[in-house]
Parts: sequence; structure tokens; C-alpha cells
Amino acid sequence: MAEKIKCLIIGSGPAGYTAAIYAARADMKPVMYTGMQMGGQLTTTTEVDNFPGYPNGTDGTAMMEDLKSQAERFGTDVRFGMVTKVEFSDKEGGIHKVVVDETTEIEAETVIISTGATAKYLGLESEQRLIGGGVSACATCDGFFYKGQDVIVVGAGDTAAEEATYLANICNKVTMLVRKDYMRASKAMQHRVNKTENIEVLYNTEIDEVLGSNVVEGVRAVNNQTGDKKDISVTGVFIAIGHTPNTQLFKGVLDMDETGYLLTKGKSTKTNLPGVFAAGDVQDKEYRQAVTAAGTGCMAALDAERYLGALE
Repeated sequence: MAEKIKCLIIGSGPAGYTAAIYAARADMKPVMYTGMQMGGQLTTTTEVDNFPGYPNGTDGTAMMEDLKSQAERFGTDVRFGMVTKVEFSDKEGGIHKVVVDETTEIEAETVIISTGATAKYLGLESEQRLIGGGVSACATCDGFFYKGQDVIVVGAGDTAAEEATYLANICNKVTMLVRKDYMRASKAMQHRVNKTENIEVLYNTEIDEVLGSNVVEGVRAVNNQTGDKKDISVTGVFIAIGHTPNTQLFKGVLDMDETGYLLTKGKSTKTNLPGVFAAGDVQDKEYRQAVTAAGTGCMAALDAERYLGALE
């Protein structure tokens, strides 16, 4: 027999936990399945300094534990598990069927999707080892810790250009490593990069290795045309080659853009199917911050509550 619930939350980052807090307080008795990375992307961030309410900053994992405890205090049923199949109804008041870990069947009146996005990395062993020790995929999250220091940005698109110009305001020097002999960023962003005195762009250049044992001490860069290698002394490495939204499960079921981000209606969190809502980085490729994810988590719970209220 399938378990019948009012509100199912898929994913456990700031969006999912905030949705859970609001849904639980609205007596929707939410059940959350955390996914394999309990707490989401923030658990890969050591220090969080820009989330309101933490005057001395906090640790990403500790913050997620705080949010989890708060959600559970109001009665959220937090379960470790992975949603492996969905069968969403396209009718108002329809029941959404979900399978967890390929065995457990759930029937939900509302579903809030907060599966987030995964930052793309280069895949180097040295890079993976130093994530949180100087390697980051978010300049607005971690740039502050490198104030007055030298850093590297890897990437050639608008995101990389934005991260580089943001970092240039607080860091001593920013070196951009661009794999090809041109940037993919818009002309406006390229002009901004070129006009910023403390940004140097190295074309046809890739990271061969991130240097340092516990923290980043530099990178070994390689020119992919000549094979020449050189060491660049930096304390931070920002990988800005994009994100992949975790929406594989919803392909062909929910409307999404060409890169896979879920599309929501207007200023709401409503997807194209009634009773299914999307919050956090799974539908936000613009801001991608913990606080904006939490905000949309709140919106999704309110949207779900109003949806159920209108059916009564």
C-alpha cells in the first residue's frame, strides 16, 4: 500500500528545509526525502558569512543541521532517501505518485521540488581534495575570505566574467584562465573585464594541478597550445564553468529551459502541473544564494498551502 501524505518535499538544502518549516507550521505534515547529499551544496562550504542571523558566521554543515532541527521541531518527517521515479497528475486535486529508492511508494497531494543544482568542477584530484580549502564554485559566497589576496577564476562565460569583476573589487589580483583563445561572455561583460586593471586574462590556459596540501597555495597552469607550464601563486581558486540543475528525474514531465532549470509561473513557485512546486537553485540560475533559496522555499510552502485551501 502506498503511503498517503499531504506535502512531499524532495531535497534538503535551504529551500527544502525552509519549505518544511512553513509547511509543518501550516499543519501540512510534510515528509522530506533528503537525497544523497543531505543539506545540499552548502555542506561543501566551510564558512557561511552572508546568511542573516549569524553575526559571527557559521559552518555550512552546522547551518543545515540548524535548519533540519528547526523543521523537525515543527513536525517535519525528515527521511534519508532518493526519489527514483515520479508520476505526477495533470489534474487539479490529482494525486502525485512517487517512488523512493525504487521500492517505497508515496502518494502526495502536493510536491515541493528543491533538488538544487550541482556546480561543475574540472575533476582534478587536487581540485576535489581542496574544495573548502581554497577551491570554490561561488565567488559571492566565499570571495570575502580572500580580501586583499590573489585568486584565480576558471571559465570564459558571463558567470566567470561576473565572478572575476566581483572578486576584483575585494582581491589584490584576479587571474582568469580561459581554455580557448576567446571568451564566450557577452561583449558587455568582456569590456568590463578588460577595463578592470587588476584582472589578467590568460587565454589557451588550463589548470594542470592545484597546489597545496591542506589549503590552496597556487596552481600549475598549462598553455594547451605550447604545453608550457607555470606556477601561479594564489590562495583561492574559483571554478566558474557552470551548474547542472538536478532535474534529470523530471525530464519530459515538467517544463524546463534548455539547460534543465525548472520553469515556474510569474513570481510564484508553480510549475506547469497543479500541486507541483519548485524552489531554490533547481529553478534559479540567476542568484543561487542560500538566502534566496530559503525565500523561494517559503514561497513554495505558501503556494502549496493555498493550492490545498482552494480545493477544500
